[in-house]
Amino acid sequence: MNTQSAALSLIQAPSLPGPHEGYMPGFGNDFETEALPGALPQGMNSPQKCNYGLYGEQLSGTAFTHERPERTWCYRIRPSVKHSHRYEKIDLPHWKSAPHVVDDVPSLGQYRWDPVPHGDAPLTWLTGMRTMTTAGDVNTQVGMASHIYLVTDSMVDAYFYSADSEMLVVPQEGRLRFCTELGVIDIEPKEIAILPRGLVYRVEVLEGPCRGFVCENYGQKFELPGRGPIGANCMANPRDFKAPVAAFEDREVVSTVTVKWCGQFHETQIGQSPLDVVAWHGNYAPLKYDLRTYCPVGAVLFDHPDPSIFTVLTAPSGQPGVANIDFVLFRERWMVAENTFRPPWYHKNIMSELMGNIYGQYDAKPQGFVPGGVSLHNMMLPHGPDRNAFERASNANLGPDKLDNTMSFMFETRFPQHLTAFAGQEAPLQDDYINCWTDIEKKFDGTPGEK
Repeated sequence: MNTQSAALSLIQAPSLPGPHEGYMPGFGNDFETEALPGALPQGMNSPQKCNYGLYGEQLSGTAFTHERPERTWCYRIRPSVKHSHRYEKIDLPHWKSAPHVVDDVPSLGQYRWDPVPHGDAPLTWLTGMRTMTTAGDVNTQVGMASHIYLVTDSMVDAYFYSADSEMLVVPQEGRLRFCTELGVIDIEPKEIAILPRGLVYRVEVLEGPCRGFVCENYGQKFELPGRGPIGANCMANPRDFKAPVAAFEDREVVSTVTVKWCGQFHETQIGQSPLDVVAWHGNYAPLKYDLRTYCPVGAVLFDHPDPSIFTVLTAPSGQPGVANIDFVLFRERWMVAENTFRPPWYHKNIMSELMGNIYGQYDAKPQGFVPGGVSLHNMMLPHGPDRNAFERASNANLGPDKLDNTMSFMFETRFPQHLTAFAGQEAPLQDDYINCWTDIEKKFDGTPGEK
């Protein structure tokens, strides 16, 4: 159990205070933290009367009878029922949920996009979300959606939570602050944030404009992958994930809370900030993680390992060995395998792979796949290096080689990813991407020996 207190006074400013150096380490840990001394009950969860006149409330991320329930006890100024009122349905036209199949937008193909450009219109976390693909079914809690976010403006007296999904946020440009019920998380490129289902938060711009990627996970929540024969160390280590310390707002101001529920958006008006949790303890909390602490493992003699060796987080599907989502990271590393074609080989498989570039060049596609760009190779569609990458890797001097200044990732899922109308008709699609394999040569001539 990690314990940390943040002795903060009642906050009247529109933002929780910063900068925030107080984080508690550990993935899946039971944390406890209080912003006022004595606000957190000891030895029990639900005392007859809480200190400071607070209300005890539990936020659950799994069924009560789960073998290891994920839940957090919150001690707050008002219970959440006071942060909810009559709801009115609203439209966020660029944010889509599965099932979402557009008849005149084919998803069968190999696709790549340039970065979605910033425009002149001010955009918040809600209005700036642009869905690229959807997979599965939000109503049956399987699958995912992938989004690009474009954010220029902070949410002011406005808050959001998703009843549908856990959100994995991957910044590519700019810096964001997530002011949540359980504390504050600041993230920038080379970091990620995980926002649990049901957690209320406000998103502020620390340095903009901001652009990045979001994986919306409808299914079982992300966990660290089993390492198997790799053992206890390397890949993503639990201690490098950070949960925020408690911080709260006590502000009487008209506020809007927007809820995503079964793919639809509804908003309600309340008279105060809902970020009023003064103390909390539990294992259901937002997290941040620095991707630079990911320690890759690879082949040190010959052959190229499967990309699953680079999995940072996985969301199980219930079917052993096949994930609802894998979040995979390709970062700087040494290439040392002998007599080996070192880039990813040509392949097709049962996973649908959406890939994004955070910075630098990806070794299998050094041309055209630029930072902020996205590619999609759907299930059972062939893909692999372009001709130049193949020729260079086939004829390279195979001494130790540092693959440097590169960070790309993959959201992959067992389900087909369907393109939205935005992805097929508005986003900057590279129409000539499929041609990157056109000039691959036939080398076979019926005689033995390497060609």
